[in-house]
Amino acid sequence: MNLFAEIRTTVVETLDAMVADGALPGGLSYGAVAVEPPRDPAHGDMATNAAMVLARPANIQPRQIAEALAARLMEDPQIASAVVAGPGFLNINLAPALWHDIVSEAIDAGPAFGHSGMGAGVKVNVEYVSANPTGPLHVGHTRGAVFGDALAKLLQSAGYEVTREYYINDGGAQVDVLARSAYERYREAHGQSPEIAEGLYPGDYLIAVGEALKEAYGDAFLDKGEDVWLETVREFATDAMMGLIREDLAALGITMDRYFSEKALYGSGRIEQAITLLDQKGLIYTGTLEPPKGKLPEDWEPREQTLFRSTAHGDDVDRPIKKSDGAWTYFAPDIAYHYDKIRRDYDELIDIFGADHGGYVKRMKAAVSALSDGSVPLDVKLTQLVRLYKDGAPFKMSKRAGTFVTLRDVVDMVGADVTRFVMLTRKNDAPLDFDFDKVAEQSKDNPVFYVQYAHARVKSALRKVEEAGLPISDHPKLEDAAEFAVARKIAEWPRLVEIAARNHEPHRVAFYLYELASEFHALWNRGNDNPALRFVQEDDPDATAAKIALPRAVAVVISAGLGILGVHPADEMR
Repeated sequence: MNLFAEIRTTVVETLDAMVADGALPGGLSYGAVAVEPPRDPAHGDMATNAAMVLARPANIQPRQIAEALAARLMEDPQIASAVVAGPGFLNINLAPALWHDIVSEAIDAGPAFGHSGMGAGVKVNVEYVSANPTGPLHVGHTRGAVFGDALAKLLQSAGYEVTREYYINDGGAQVDVLARSAYERYREAHGQSPEIAEGLYPGDYLIAVGEALKEAYGDAFLDKGEDVWLETVREFATDAMMGLIREDLAALGITMDRYFSEKALYGSGRIEQAITLLDQKGLIYTGTLEPPKGKLPEDWEPREQTLFRSTAHGDDVDRPIKKSDGAWTYFAPDIAYHYDKIRRDYDELIDIFGADHGGYVKRMKAAVSALSDGSVPLDVKLTQLVRLYKDGAPFKMSKRAGTFVTLRDVVDMVGADVTRFVMLTRKNDAPLDFDFDKVAEQSKDNPVFYVQYAHARVKSALRKVEEAGLPISDHPKLEDAAEFAVARKIAEWPRLVEIAARNHEPHRVAFYLYELASEFHALWNRGNDNPALRFVQEDDPDATAAKIALPRAVAVVISAGLGILGVHPADEMR
């Protein structure tokens, strides 16, 4: 039950009654009418802006609307009070029975509590990671991987049909560089000194690839030209790197539904098909681009190119799709890839890119808009940089990559659960500081610990109840303000799931869980001073049965929220 949606329905029905009675004019739109938690909990359980947004179209003072609305809402048994504040906001307090009901519902629904049918029937493709298959995933990829996977889980909780997809960039020059790098390790496996020239990949992870090449092909490629071995080694090394990447993702608990190869587009006619479609729409032409702003590169010269008129769909400049030598630019296969997604009948597309791809957003949106005639929205999310710290200083460990900290380095140090949670403690487009010392702290300043500790405390209380042979009930008895505060926060969960899913913002889940844990810990601590608030009262079985319901509901929500983040809830703290 989304209690906020239900109370909004009550507000709208009351407004309709006011229209029917002539207190408001007809034809008003309620689209901007919201019911949400007040900024200050002391002001009430909920607040609505109905009078504020309807005042101008109704040509009535907002306080006049608010006072009339408040009087009518007070006739509803669900509403304990409705008080006008400021110029016309309305603060609402609900009848205590509703908070008891929300706790009972959370327990009864279990893991399904908060799930929504908002996205029912909507197919969404979430493409994330999509790292070049040239080495292990680094810490920047880790953030994109966690964000994408959490977003996919969040959308599924809101009823969407989700496909997790990885686009393998195996059609560009970088895989030739990989092949040459692996060939040097192949020579090394034969006892020769590898020549890791500038521009090749120096990481030790390719040593195993060289040894595997030796085992598979013996000395067949030794002292041979690239024309003999390049294609074979490229495919062999790419497969090996994708195996490594799959292992890295598995270490984070991530499994993709589909891997799509860029290389498979070449020679298949699908690139030509997508470009032909754009041409038929009048969006392909031969022209010369304006010189780049600022200082011109030394090798820049005006030349005719085949261009996509992306400015017709919101881009800043038109984009080359074919080089002067007739080869496709890197943008052309990406157009074809997204056309393939559109043809797979997805209703929405989401791409998750690293911060260094910010300049690619508008052109990709333009391509999807043009290919789908604006019917398929593309949302591109950028994940900003991750800064690692240890012992108060930037952390630059690199065991095997040669130039960067790997995903496995981080997971091996702190575990997958901590890695995932911390990666979601900031909005995706904000830089994130990952402090190895901070995530090991057992304090309120460590959100991973703080949320896990709340769940563990609930499980501890339930074990005590079980050991004492006391009954439990799904029906709480809420009396103290701290108990109602926890119940109010539980009631926000279904609303939070829908808002976070609609805005593609899984970090909201992490923030919410921290707030819920804070309310719960505050209640727990009050029980230290006030025995009547303790969840386990061994001399009063009936009180225990009712008191334990609230923490059970807390555990349901924390478990559900951590499930979206891909984090396992803790039953006890070590």
